[in-house]
Amino acid sequence: MKPSSLDDEPEDHLEADAEHGDDLYEHHRFVVDKGQDLLRIDKYLMHKLEKTSRNRIQKGAETGNILVNDHPVKSNYRVKPGDVISLVFAHPPHENLMVPENIPLEILYEDEVLVIINKQPGLVVHPGHGNYSGTLVNGLLYHFQQLPVSKHEKASEEDEIRPGLVHRIDKETSGVMVIAKTEYAMTHIAKQFFDRTIDRKYMALAWGDLQGDGRIEGNIGRDKRDRKAMAVYPQGDLGKHAATNYHVIERLQYVTLVECKLETGRTHQIRVHMKHIGHPLFNDDRYGGNKVVKGVDTAKYRTFVENCFQLTPGQALHAKSLGLIHPTTKEKIYFEAPLPKGFEELLVKWRKYISSTIKL
Repeated sequence: MKPSSLDDEPEDHLEADAEHGDDLYEHHRFVVDKGQDLLRIDKYLMHKLEKTSRNRIQKGAETGNILVNDHPVKSNYRVKPGDVISLVFAHPPHENLMVPENIPLEILYEDEVLVIINKQPGLVVHPGHGNYSGTLVNGLLYHFQQLPVSKHEKASEEDEIRPGLVHRIDKETSGVMVIAKTEYAMTHIAKQFFDRTIDRKYMALAWGDLQGDGRIEGNIGRDKRDRKAMAVYPQGDLGKHAATNYHVIERLQYVTLVECKLETGRTHQIRVHMKHIGHPLFNDDRYGGNKVVKGVDTAKYRTFVENCFQLTPGQALHAKSLGLIHPTTKEKIYFEAPLPKGFEELLVKWRKYISSTIKL
């Protein structure tokens, strides 16, 4: 595996690491050759680390992440033959993130080239900052060997290397995912996602009484005020084109069950599009759905909603189905995953509540 570099680390990681004292993990270790001339350590590391800027190395030195013989040094320190140089951070090395773990997987279908799974809600898809274990990727590495590797086009961190993954869904979202078992399958399926020929439908519970079917169109890009959220930019060059079609399945007075079909596949697309039209997904903490958005202002109703929130770990969103062309047989294949238990119980609870209020 390619070693991670200082340039791979977000700047806030570097700043935070100096506060952790001895609770640090060694990411890189170099022993200076006997014939090495005296050389500034920032220049020395420039030649040792891939895709690393000198400025990045200097920042690492300033925050105490570069050690020589177990002692922090500044960027102007001159390395000597025999010096032991360590680069340390507050999180485990990326090489250790890809650890196989016996995580139960619900497999809907499997053959020689692909696997279809029903991802449970609350399962992170791949390792990253704050989620170093217990992810879908850790489970895939345990259950399957020699998975092909995809890599995010803008990523350089090892935790952005994704064995078998052609696409992903959010942590709290459940449902159908396709996993490639061969390089050819990965390329073939990735092309279908790129060409937007993959047929994907989601079930979502949205706040409010949606009267009928609709289409939401608006560019999606990173929210300028919240780097962890996305935002809709209706006009201009910001963001990327996104379109979501929704079909009303069941109206429950204060919430509506809808089926969403994606024309594009942007980050948080359904979640941010539904918020954009004033109907955030139920219990979506990122986009304002984890509070009482619609309904009566009574203590009894607020308690009812709070109890409903306990049934789902996050946004009420489920990847219901996925259709694609099989990479080798070239036949259209289609898979569906049932709603998770919590989502089903949520709907039952709302139906009972609405039924009881109508009778009063």
